[in-house]
Amino acid sequence: MRPVRRRHLPSLGALATFEVAAKHLSFTLAARELNITQGAVSQQIRLLEKALEVELFIRRHNALDLTRAGADLFGAVGAGLDTISAGVALLQPDTAPQVVTVSATDGMAGFWLKPLIDSFRADHPEVGFVILASDEDDTLRNYSGVDLALLCGNERCEVGEVLHYLFPEVAQPVCSPAYLAQHGPFAEAESLNRANLLHLHDRHWSAEAIGWQPLGWEEWFRAQGSRWQKAASSLSTNKVSLLIGAALAGEGVMLGWQHMIRADLAAGRLVPAHPATLTAGRGNFLKCQTAALERPAVARFVEHLLAALGT
Repeated sequence: MRPVRRRHLPSLGALATFEVAAKHLSFTLAARELNITQGAVSQQIRLLEKALEVELFIRRHNALDLTRAGADLFGAVGAGLDTISAGVALLQPDTAPQVVTVSATDGMAGFWLKPLIDSFRADHPEVGFVILASDEDDTLRNYSGVDLALLCGNERCEVGEVLHYLFPEVAQPVCSPAYLAQHGPFAEAESLNRANLLHLHDRHWSAEAIGWQPLGWEEWFRAQGSRWQKAASSLSTNKVSLLIGAALAGEGVMLGWQHMIRADLAAGRLVPAHPATLTAGRGNFLKCQTAALERPAVARFVEHLLAALGT
């Protein structure tokens, strides 16, 4: 019988730490995810580089980049950890709790994701969900415990990820039927300047998990060849939930994101105040961790999301 040769590998713990640091390109964020100190991350990386006799990171002032060797190792370690994770999952009993963890912005979580979770659980009550919702923490999407992440922008895939395009970012002026009956109609774009225009505060667009070009009243009026007069508003807020609540209560007109207000439009709780829509040229995406898709609950929920979109 041929002797089994022992694999000569550096510390598996150091490799796992490297994978997190390479994913974030930040020792600080890696330390936060791993719940250790930044110094401990830095030391493990230095020891790994010493063991491999190669530099893995280009260290700049307040920035990190992967070297060619680091990029190669990142891909290999990510694939290896995915394989290990899948192997461990096979050892877990079928009776283990099935939990799907999803990250999203506040508005996306509350008005698009949660209704789809509810409809999924009607057929799969054994599956639980963890929703990590924040407009302030963009790093949630990269935490190792996140199976699926809902993103907006012009996204790209990294190693170990699958990306699905969901729908474009489109907004339209909407209000309650009572508000339209009392203050409308608003036949021309310019006429909306006499309405109480509820709008998202600039702080929403500059939040860490948002960070893209605003899609607000100024952009909508400009797209219609008109000008927003910026009259006093009863509500300007950085929270989409407060904005939708005010519109439902009949306080004024908001720019409603179609994927978030679809149910309210279908039920007649909101109606278009003007037919013109505004598209920002960006899309919404579903990012899936490849290893997570090996779990039946995650795979079934992804199928449910895509089926709801007719894709």
